[in-house]
Amino acid sequence: MAYLSAVLITKNEENNIPDCLASLSLADEIVVLDTGSQDNTVMLCQSLGAKVYLQDKWEGFGKAKQRAVEYATHDWILSIDADERLSPELQEELKSLKDRDFEGKAWHLRRRSYYLGKPIRFCGWQSDAPLRIFHRQQGGFNDKAVHEGIKVTQDQSTCKHWLYHLTYPTLKSHYDKIRFYADLAGKNEASVPIAGLLALYKFLKMYIFKLGFLDGWHGFLLCKNSAWGIWVKYRR
Repeated sequence: MAYLSAVLITKNEENNIPDCLASLSLADEIVVLDTGSQDNTVMLCQSLGAKVYLQDKWEGFGKAKQRAVEYATHDWILSIDADERLSPELQEELKSLKDRDFEGKAWHLRRRSYYLGKPIRFCGWQSDAPLRIFHRQQGGFNDKAVHEGIKVTQDQSTCKHWLYHLTYPTLKSHYDKIRFYADLAGKNEASVPIAGLLALYKFLKMYIFKLGFLDGWHGFLLCKNSAWGIWVKYRR
Protein backbone atom coordinates (compact mmCIF):
# COMPACT_ATOMS: atom_id res chain seq x y z
CA MET A 1 0.00 0.00 0.00
CA ALA A 2 1.25 3.48 -0.86
CA TYR A 3 1.44 6.35 1.61
CA LEU A 4 0.01 9.53 0.11
CA SER A 5 0.66 13.22 0.81
CA ALA A 6 -1.93 15.70 -0.43
CA VAL A 7 -0.29 19.08 -1.11
CA LEU A 8 -1.71 22.48 -1.98
CA ILE A 9 -0.85 26.17 -1.89
CA THR A 10 -3.26 28.75 -0.51
CA LYS A 11 -3.88 32.45 -0.21
CA ASN A 12 -7.12 33.81 1.27
CA GLU A 13 -9.06 30.59 0.72
CA GLU A 14 -11.17 30.49 3.90
CA ASN A 15 -14.36 29.95 1.87
CA ASN A 16 -12.92 27.00 -0.05
CA ILE A 17 -10.55 25.22 2.28
CA PRO A 18 -12.95 23.33 4.60
CA ASP A 19 -14.67 21.45 1.75
CA CYS A 20 -11.39 20.88 -0.07
CA LEU A 21 -9.67 19.32 2.96
CA ALA A 22 -12.78 17.31 3.86
CA SER A 23 -12.48 15.51 0.51
CA LEU A 24 -8.88 14.44 1.27
CA SER A 25 -9.55 11.91 4.02
CA LEU A 26 -7.77 9.19 1.98
CA ALA A 27 -4.45 11.07 2.29
CA ASP A 28 -2.00 10.10 5.02
CA GLU A 29 -1.09 13.74 5.47
CA ILE A 30 -2.15 17.12 4.10
CA VAL A 31 0.54 19.73 3.47
CA VAL A 32 -0.45 23.37 2.94
CA LEU A 33 1.94 26.07 1.82
CA ASP A 34 0.29 29.41 2.53
CA THR A 35 1.59 32.33 0.49
CA GLY A 36 0.37 35.27 2.56
CA SER A 37 -3.26 34.81 3.56
CA GLN A 38 -4.87 37.70 5.42
CA ASP A 39 -8.04 35.82 6.33
CA ASN A 40 -8.63 32.68 8.42
CA THR A 41 -7.11 30.22 5.94
CA VAL A 42 -4.10 29.26 8.07
CA MET A 43 -6.14 28.81 11.24
CA LEU A 44 -8.72 26.69 9.43
CA CYS A 45 -6.07 24.47 7.84
CA GLN A 46 -4.40 23.90 11.19
CA SER A 47 -7.70 23.16 12.92
CA LEU A 48 -8.54 20.60 10.23
CA GLY A 49 -5.29 18.71 10.78
CA ALA A 50 -3.15 19.99 7.92
CA LYS A 51 0.56 20.69 8.26
CA VAL A 52 0.91 24.37 7.41
CA TYR A 53 4.04 26.13 6.17
CA LEU A 54 4.33 29.84 5.45
CA GLN A 55 5.97 31.60 2.52
CA ASP A 56 5.68 35.37 2.15
CA LYS A 57 7.75 35.83 -1.00
CA TRP A 58 5.78 34.94 -4.13
CA GLU A 59 7.87 33.14 -6.77
CA GLY A 60 5.11 31.90 -9.05
CA PHE A 61 2.85 28.85 -9.05
CA GLY A 62 5.36 26.29 -10.26
CA LYS A 63 8.00 27.01 -7.63
CA ALA A 64 5.42 27.32 -4.84
CA LYS A 65 3.80 23.99 -5.66
CA GLN A 66 7.17 22.25 -5.89
CA ARG A 67 8.11 23.68 -2.51
CA ALA A 68 4.90 22.22 -1.05
CA VAL A 69 5.89 18.85 -2.54
CA GLU A 70 9.28 19.11 -0.83
CA TYR A 71 7.60 19.63 2.56
CA ALA A 72 5.70 16.34 2.18
CA THR A 73 6.70 13.30 4.21
CA HIS A 74 5.66 10.69 1.64
CA ASP A 75 6.83 10.13 -1.92
CA TRP A 76 3.39 9.64 -3.47
CA ILE A 77 1.88 13.09 -4.07
CA LEU A 78 -1.66 14.27 -4.75
CA SER A 79 -1.61 17.90 -5.88
CA ILE A 80 -4.88 19.77 -5.50
CA ASP A 81 -6.06 23.38 -5.50
CA ALA A 82 -8.18 24.94 -2.77
CA ASP A 83 -11.16 25.39 -5.10
CA GLU A 84 -11.16 21.69 -6.03
CA ARG A 85 -12.79 18.69 -4.36
CA LEU A 86 -12.50 14.96 -4.93
CA SER A 87 -15.93 13.56 -5.70
CA PRO A 88 -17.02 10.70 -3.40
CA GLU A 89 -16.64 8.31 -6.34
CA LEU A 90 -13.12 9.55 -7.05
CA GLN A 91 -12.20 9.17 -3.39
CA GLU A 92 -13.17 5.50 -3.50
CA GLU A 93 -11.31 5.00 -6.79
CA LEU A 94 -8.16 6.54 -5.36
CA LYS A 95 -8.39 4.45 -2.19
CA SER A 96 -8.40 1.35 -4.35
CA LEU A 97 -5.43 2.59 -6.39
CA LYS A 98 -3.60 3.52 -3.21
CA ASP A 99 -3.96 -0.06 -1.97
CA ARG A 100 -2.27 -1.16 -5.21
CA ASP A 101 0.59 1.38 -4.97
CA PHE A 102 -1.10 3.35 -7.74
CA GLU A 103 0.09 0.57 -10.06
CA GLY A 104 3.39 2.44 -10.23
CA LYS A 105 1.79 5.06 -12.51
CA ALA A 106 1.18 8.80 -12.46
CA TRP A 107 -2.53 9.62 -12.69
CA HIS A 108 -4.58 12.26 -14.46
CA LEU A 109 -7.84 13.33 -12.84
CA ARG A 110 -10.83 14.16 -15.04
CA ARG A 111 -11.95 17.62 -13.99
CA ARG A 112 -15.50 18.98 -14.13
CA SER A 113 -15.30 22.75 -13.77
CA TYR A 114 -18.06 25.12 -12.69
CA TYR A 115 -18.44 28.70 -13.87
CA LEU A 116 -20.63 31.07 -11.85
CA GLY A 117 -22.00 27.98 -10.13
CA LYS A 118 -22.93 26.08 -13.30
CA PRO A 119 -21.10 22.97 -14.56
CA ILE A 120 -19.41 23.60 -17.92
CA ARG A 121 -19.52 20.60 -20.23
CA PHE A 122 -18.07 22.20 -23.36
CA CYS A 123 -15.99 25.32 -24.19
CA GLY A 124 -12.92 23.08 -24.42
CA TRP A 125 -13.16 22.22 -20.73
CA GLN A 126 -14.71 18.82 -21.50
CA SER A 127 -11.29 17.24 -22.13
CA ASP A 128 -9.63 18.72 -19.04
CA ALA A 129 -7.69 16.04 -17.12
CA PRO A 130 -4.61 17.45 -15.37
CA LEU A 131 -1.87 15.20 -14.01
CA ARG A 132 -2.25 15.28 -10.23
CA ILE A 133 -0.87 12.07 -8.69
CA PHE A 134 2.79 11.14 -9.07
CA HIS A 135 5.84 9.74 -7.29
CA ARG A 136 8.13 12.64 -6.44
CA GLN A 137 11.24 10.60 -7.07
CA GLN A 138 10.08 10.36 -10.67
CA GLY A 139 8.70 13.81 -11.31
CA GLY A 140 7.73 17.25 -10.06
CA PHE A 141 6.53 20.72 -11.01
CA ASN A 142 8.27 22.96 -13.53
CA ASP A 143 9.29 26.51 -12.60
CA LYS A 144 6.66 28.35 -14.64
CA ALA A 145 5.14 31.30 -12.82
CA VAL A 146 1.77 30.62 -14.45
CA HIS A 147 0.27 27.61 -16.28
CA GLU A 148 2.63 25.38 -14.32
CA GLY A 149 2.68 21.64 -14.91
CA ILE A 150 4.01 18.33 -13.64
CA LYS A 151 6.63 16.39 -15.59
CA VAL A 152 7.14 12.70 -14.81
CA THR A 153 9.08 9.71 -16.10
CA GLN A 154 6.34 7.29 -14.98
CA ASP A 155 3.73 5.65 -17.15
CA GLN A 156 0.50 7.62 -17.01
CA SER A 157 -3.18 6.77 -16.83
CA THR A 158 -6.50 8.57 -16.16
CA CYS A 159 -9.00 8.00 -13.37
CA LYS A 160 -12.65 7.38 -14.28
CA HIS A 161 -14.36 9.68 -11.78
CA TRP A 162 -14.54 13.43 -11.34
CA LEU A 163 -12.44 16.04 -9.65
CA TYR A 164 -14.78 19.02 -9.13
CA HIS A 165 -13.35 22.47 -9.80
CA LEU A 166 -15.41 25.34 -8.40
CA THR A 167 -13.66 28.03 -10.39
CA TYR A 168 -14.82 31.65 -10.73
CA PRO A 169 -17.94 31.79 -8.51
CA THR A 170 -18.39 35.45 -9.52
CA LEU A 171 -17.50 37.56 -12.54
CA LYS A 172 -15.24 39.66 -10.33
CA SER A 173 -13.21 36.59 -9.39
CA HIS A 174 -12.67 35.86 -13.09
CA TYR A 175 -11.66 39.45 -13.89
CA ASP A 176 -9.26 39.54 -10.93
CA LYS A 177 -7.62 36.27 -12.01
CA ILE A 178 -7.23 37.55 -15.59
CA ARG A 179 -5.38 40.64 -14.36
CA PHE A 180 -3.27 38.59 -11.94
CA TYR A 181 -2.25 36.11 -14.64
CA ALA A 182 -1.50 38.95 -17.06
CA ASP A 183 0.89 40.44 -14.51
CA LEU A 184 2.59 37.07 -13.97
CA ALA A 185 2.96 36.49 -17.69
CA GLY A 186 5.13 39.59 -17.98
CA LYS A 187 5.58 41.58 -21.16
CA ASN A 188 3.68 40.06 -24.09
CA GLU A 189 2.73 43.24 -25.91
CA ALA A 190 1.14 43.00 -29.35
CA SER A 191 -0.38 45.62 -31.61
CA VAL A 192 -4.07 46.43 -31.28
CA PRO A 193 -5.02 44.52 -34.47
CA ILE A 194 -3.00 41.44 -33.49
CA ALA A 195 -4.35 41.45 -29.92
CA GLY A 196 -7.86 41.81 -31.30
CA LEU A 197 -7.42 38.89 -33.70
CA LEU A 198 -5.99 36.69 -30.95
CA ALA A 199 -8.92 37.52 -28.69
CA LEU A 200 -11.42 36.85 -31.49
CA TYR A 201 -9.75 33.52 -32.25
CA LYS A 202 -9.98 32.56 -28.58
CA PHE A 203 -13.70 33.31 -28.53
CA LEU A 204 -14.44 31.45 -31.77
CA LYS A 205 -12.35 28.47 -30.72
CA MET A 206 -14.15 28.09 -27.38
CA TYR A 207 -17.66 29.12 -28.42
CA ILE A 208 -17.91 27.54 -31.88
CA PHE A 209 -15.25 24.88 -32.38
CA LYS A 210 -15.30 23.65 -28.76
CA LEU A 211 -19.13 23.85 -28.68
CA GLY A 212 -19.34 26.48 -25.95
CA PHE A 213 -22.73 27.60 -27.28
CA LEU A 214 -24.15 24.35 -25.88
CA ASP A 215 -23.42 25.65 -22.38
CA GLY A 216 -25.95 28.44 -22.83
CA TRP A 217 -25.54 31.87 -21.28
CA HIS A 218 -22.82 30.70 -18.88
CA GLY A 219 -20.88 29.30 -21.81
CA PHE A 220 -21.15 32.59 -23.68
CA LEU A 221 -19.92 34.56 -20.66
CA LEU A 222 -17.00 32.17 -20.15
CA CYS A 223 -15.94 32.39 -23.79
CA LYS A 224 -16.35 36.17 -23.94
CA ASN A 225 -14.40 36.77 -20.74
CA SER A 226 -11.69 34.30 -21.73
CA ALA A 227 -11.29 36.24 -24.97
CA TRP A 228 -11.04 39.46 -22.98
CA GLY A 229 -8.31 37.75 -20.95
CA ILE A 230 -6.28 37.34 -24.15
CA TRP A 231 -6.76 41.03 -24.92
CA VAL A 232 -5.57 41.98 -21.43
CA LYS A 233 -2.56 39.68 -21.72
CA TYR A 234 -1.33 41.40 -24.88
CA ARG A 235 -2.46 44.96 -24.24
CA ARG A 236 -2.11 45.37 -20.44
